[in-house]
Amino acid sequence: MKTEDLQAQGLTEEQIKFVFAENGKDIKDMKDLQKKADTLSADLENWKKRAEDAENTLKGFDGKDFDAIQKERDEWKAKAEAAEKEYKQKIYDRDFADALSGEMEKIKFSSDYAKQAVMNEIKGAGLKLIDGKIIGLGDMLETIKAKDASAFVDEAQQQRDKNKATFTQPMGGGTQEVITGDPAKMDTETYLKWRKQNM
Repeated sequence: MKTEDLQAQGLTEEQIKFVFAENGKDIKDMKDLQKKADTLSADLENWKKRAEDAENTLKGFDGKDFDAIQKERDEWKAKAEAAEKEYKQKIYDRDFADALSGEMEKIKFSSDYAKQAVMNEIKGAGLKLIDGKIIGLGDMLETIKAKDASAFVDEAQQQRDKNKATFTQPMGGGTQEVITGDPAKMDTETYLKWRKQNM
C-alpha cells in the first residue's frame, strides 16, 4: 500500500496518515502473535529434544558400571548445555532481527538495497539487545548517515522542495508569472506576489 494509491482514491493527507497508523498497529499485533507462536514452537522442540536425549541416555545405562554411567552423564550434561546455549542464541537473534526491523520501518531509505545494506552493517556491528532496545543503534545510524547520506531520504529537504513556490508562464506565451504553493510557507516577497495574483 502506497501513499500515491490512497491519494488516487481521493483520501486526504490526514486520512492517509490514519490508514497507515491503523495498518501499522495491525501488523505489529500480527508480528507479536507470530513471535509468541514461534517461541512456543521453539520451546516445544527444545524440550522434545531434551526428553529424547534423556531417554536414549537412560537406555544406554543398562549393564554399565558406575564410572561409565558418570562419564556419559557428564557428556550428556555438556550436550544439554550446548543445546540450551544454541536455543537461547536463536531466540536472541530472532528478537534482535524483529527489533531492528521495527526501528528500520521508522526510517525512510532511498532504496530497498540501501535499507538492506544498512541493516547488514548494523547486524555485523555486534550491538546488543536489552529489554527490547538495541543499545547504540542511534549513534550507529548517525555514523552511517555521515558516511553515506544518500542511503537515506532527507524528509526536511523533501518538505522544503514540496513547499517551494514554483513560477510558470500561462498558456499563450505571456510573461506573467503564476505562483503556486502554500502561502503560509512562502517568504514575504513571494507571498506578496502570490496575493496580488490571487486578488
